[in-house]
Amino acid sequence: VSIRINCWQSSIVIICRMIHIVLKRPEVAGNIGAVVRVMSNFGFSKLVIINPKCDILSKESLDRAKHAKNILKSAKIGGEELLASFDYIIGTTSQLGTDYNIPRSPLTPRQLAEKLSKIKGRNIALVFGPEGQGLSNKEILQFDFIVNIPAVPGKQVMNLSHAAAIILYEIFISSSERKHGEHILPASKKEKEHLLLLINRIIDNATFRTPQEKETQRRIWKRIVGKSLLTKREAFALFGFLRKFEKQS
Repeated sequence: VSIRINCWQSSIVIICRMIHIVLKRPEVAGNIGAVVRVMSNFGFSKLVIINPKCDILSKESLDRAKHAKNILKSAKIGGEELLASFDYIIGTTSQLGTDYNIPRSPLTPRQLAEKLSKIKGRNIALVFGPEGQGLSNKEILQFDFIVNIPAVPGKQVMNLSHAAAIILYEIFISSSERKHGEHILPASKKEKEHLLLLINRIIDNATFRTPQEKETQRRIWKRIVGKSLLTKREAFALFGFLRKFEKQS
């Protein structure tokens, strides 16, 4: 029994250390404190706050944080440069996309959790936008993919801490048992960048009817590479295949 418990705890610790909760331009101090409390409930401790619009250490924020004040006080605070070091950046949105709005084609929290539970050794940013408007399409284009919480039509917009609670709960539950394939490393940020550079080169050399079609291909391939969470081996295999394709075209 003790061995099983240790494995359970180890798996949770691994996933929680990988994931940084990122709040972009938060506007309400109390919401920040509430998110921090939720993080503590599910074992997450790494908080990044980008361009806050309120006092993150206000009495309201600290009171809402309760027993998790240490997470709040040790948060990294800065600008967009804080996102540069992450291997994967995952955005959150309440707005569903369509086939014609590629950036907003999301995973559910459970689908996200299943993917994250199978990887280790990579830095991951889970980004929540400001309470008012959320993340813009321009911001989402910079991310690997996004996650959306299914809700009643017309009532999709949730409180920041409530949305965080649902997503972090799913990740916590999915990571509570040791998964097969933990020894298989996912592709790093650098490896993904090299792969996308090659794909973009192939797209540049291909013929399309309009510039818009070419841009659509770029967006789709960026989303495919991000969502698939390629392993290192898969990334190298795909890179090799595309190199041969490039030479023959």
